[in-house]
Amino acid sequence: MSEPPPPPPIVHVPDPRLPLILSVPHSGRELPPALARKAHGGERSVMALADPLVDRLVDGLVAKGFGAVVARTPRGVIDCNRPLSALDPAVIAHAPAPGNGSREAQGLGLVPSRSRSKAPLWSPPLDAEGLQQRIDAAWQPYHDGLQAMIDMVAARHGGAILLDCHSMPPRRGGPAVVIGDRHGTTAAPWVSAAAGGAARNLAFATAFNHPFAGGYIVERHGDPTRGIHALQLEIDRSQYLDPRLSAPGPGFARTRLLFERVAAALCDAWFARGLEAAE
Repeated sequence: MSEPPPPPPIVHVPDPRLPLILSVPHSGRELPPALARKAHGGERSVMALADPLVDRLVDGLVAKGFGAVVARTPRGVIDCNRPLSALDPAVIAHAPAPGNGSREAQGLGLVPSRSRSKAPLWSPPLDAEGLQQRIDAAWQPYHDGLQAMIDMVAARHGGAILLDCHSMPPRRGGPAVVIGDRHGTTAAPWVSAAAGGAARNLAFATAFNHPFAGGYIVERHGDPTRGIHALQLEIDRSQYLDPRLSAPGPGFARTRLLFERVAAALCDAWFARGLEAAE
């Protein structure tokens, strides 16, 4: 008996005047009950891998007309920030052995094989048909939606900025915000500087490319040589969640403002460089 397909992402079409697009791949929380039953620990184990409520941190920007692709499928079912080649034999039947040090070797491939507690996540392993169903239902529409939106924005503005939105577990002594451009390969320096400046102006301790330089989404879609600039933004979960890291905390409004200020700074920087909308 085949498993139920996971839900496709939500695609918010952009206001054509805006050069910035949002990506929210890890906050999906729509898990079909039949899929939850296949996971060790059920829904709780699957959802433990999520970036909680990041979609709500950017919903004000969506309401203002910024284009966005927002995953509905949980990251624990299929991870839109991993390439199709990131297969882990612990969860994908007949997959080749992963390379040493790779994310899939750590249990965090295209389909994660472990929960946050490091326990096995899925049983039994997915066959080729089951994997393809997850790809077709959730992963492919996510990237197709982003690419179509990038093409739409670039046709009007001569390029685009993609902001890939994430959250990270608290790290003692670590930064509150990490801006990743894969060490300058997915965005021009002025793009990263504008985002980092906006975060620092709100007194968020900000780092660049460490400990997170950017994942597959910015790598796949960013191409500064064509005017397509892609940044990954990570926010420490303790900045916006309660002490249990499960519900909005006292910093939620301030963190929403962070995303709004970063988006505004990126748009201002875009237009300040004379990158006006094409007529």
